[in-house]
Amino acid sequence: MGASLIPILIFTIFWGVIGIVLPFFVPKGTNRGILQVMLMLTAFTCWLFWLCCYMAQMNPLIGPKLPRNTILMMAREWSHVQFAATDEM
Repeated sequence: MGASLIPILIFTIFWGVIGIVLPFFVPKGTNRGILQVMLMLTAFTCWLFWLCCYMAQMNPLIGPKLPRNTILMMAREWSHVQFAATDEM
């Protein structure tokens, strides 16, 4: 599974609108600057969190748990890979 362009574009545009466009619509007041920075930082951190989760699914660190027979059969079929037959599984 590789990166698909459509979800990346959709979420980038969504969080870009929140972080770039919405700060211009904050009403004038004493806390306007703080509200603008809050919107920008919230949008960026939410987008970054989503991106990290999305990218972690492309190359998961934990693979499927296979039965011992399946591992031995794979070792026999892929003879160039040396597996040690142990009773750990």
